Amino acid sequence: MPSGIEFKLFAPRNEQATLMGSFSNWQEIPMNKDEMGYFRTQIKLEDGIYQYKFRVQSKSPSFEPNQWVDVTDPYATEVIDDQTQNGVVRILGGKRTVESYLWQHDGQPLPDNQELIIYEMHVADFAEDQQDAPKQPRFKQVAQKLDYLSELGVNAIELMPINEYPGTYRWGYKVRHFFAVESSYGSPQDLKYLIDECHARGIRVILDGIYNHTDEESPLLLIDRDYWYYHGAHYPDDPDNYWGPEFNYDHYDNQLDIRPAWKFIGDVVRFWIQEYHIDGIRYDAVRQLGNFDFFSWITQEAKQAAGSKPFYNIAEHIPENPEILVPKGPLEACWHESFRIFVLESICGQDFDLEKLKEVLDPRRQGYTGTTSVVNYLGSHDREHFIVELGDRGIFDQAALQRIKLAVVLQMTAVGIPMLWMGDEFGESKHKSASVSQPNKLQWSLLDNELNRDLLEHYKRLIALRKTNPSLHTENIDFCHEDPEAKVLAYQRSHDSGSRLVVVANFSEQSLTQYKIPKMSIAETWHEWLSQEIVHSQADGLILDLPAYAAKVFVG
Repeated sequence: MPSGIEFKLFAPRNEQATLMGSFSNWQEIPMNKDEMGYFRTQIKLEDGIYQYKFRVQSKSPSFEPNQWVDVTDPYATEVIDDQTQNGVVRILGGKRTVESYLWQHDGQPLPDNQELIIYEMHVADFAEDQQDAPKQPRFKQVAQKLDYLSELGVNAIELMPINEYPGTYRWGYKVRHFFAVESSYGSPQDLKYLIDECHARGIRVILDGIYNHTDEESPLLLIDRDYWYYHGAHYPDDPDNYWGPEFNYDHYDNQLDIRPAWKFIGDVVRFWIQEYHIDGIRYDAVRQLGNFDFFSWITQEAKQAAGSKPFYNIAEHIPENPEILVPKGPLEACWHESFRIFVLESICGQDFDLEKLKEVLDPRRQGYTGTTSVVNYLGSHDREHFIVELGDRGIFDQAALQRIKLAVVLQMTAVGIPMLWMGDEFGESKHKSASVSQPNKLQWSLLDNELNRDLLEHYKRLIALRKTNPSLHTENIDFCHEDPEAKVLAYQRSHDSGSRLVVVANFSEQSLTQYKIPKMSIAETWHEWLSQEIVHSQADGLILDLPAYAAKVFVG
């Protein structure tokens, strides 16, 4: 016997709405409006998959008053294609379902925030081209590379936006459908399989959350723009950072006692945590969104939805602002753009600013607190790959790889959480595409080259150190030797258990022979992590040879 399935549309200021779908041969079905602003109707449906859409008298200023427009359900969990933009509803056992996936690895322990090594990826560009095999969904292709990521040592992946967007290739930062999975990547089941397989390997999954703005044809815009969005730009004096219609987090509906934008995005965040078991969110464009009260609320909603498992709320706020972070602010971590800038300058032979370098290695000097407050990266989707940055400065081939290795030592031993941009670990050398709608696939064939494989092994060794040495999970850092003239810096990381390590870095183009670090004067035996050498410090210090643009890591 068919069950009654409710369809509803929240449109409190609109006069009329109807439902139509494959179950009605696309004939309109009347909907009744309740006192809470919902249009509702019930349809008897057998188990199966159906397409549907709403027709509503729009209140948006871009239409004539009360003009009828077709809109996709803003809460649709699947959208069929770019032409029809029909929502998809799945009925199983007489009830709505997103996907009847049976999770296998929910009980697998996952790393805490201070233990994370994050790998940022764009799903389509990370997935390998399949020339001679039946094409698999891109989520499945990523899942097939998880053993590679496990061997690399990363224990979290950060996925660039995977919400449904127009077309078959984009970066995804102009979201149209917030509850739906990007169909060119695969189905909801494919995504759940990927996340489940990540968890099986102890890898957490962080999503890029776009809550500042939307695509120009997002359903809420068609229904009633001024109810959910600012009428114009939130910050009209900042046109370079306007990416689309911006949610109005200041608007309060007195009649219904709700903040419309808060309600919608709160539903989005809870849905992705509960339905897809994600482990963190990177909040895009925090400075542009600019509402600390909202972030205080949404991060608590996220934590509550996640329950007892670890969750990580990360801000992208450029320029940086430590005030957005706990204990005074609402978020736990911030992308650390200044780390990339000053490390790059330090290894490129530009003016060597020792104090700036110390600031990014010890972000407490910039006002950050805690071991997880900053996410340190050398490259990201917003920047070029690190080897490309060096090439743009006239540094190529072996010289570039040598300096990259120095930068990676700094990244993996600095205070904060390291993040890799996909491909940096093996020297991906292509410039970014000129357009966010132009594919830019990783060159996996670079791993056929000895130098690229050597860089990958360098990353692996340092990531292994990061994961196993507890001193790197603290905020303890002591700059034990500074030599601005020779461009040498040494610092020690330590843990209450007695674990410690010392990094000695040479930022000059001169190799240093028999260089002495006097403060390492206690006669001890040290294990140099990268070369696997055993080194003994003497009563007057540690004496070592330091190649140009190189670092040594001594584990005591």
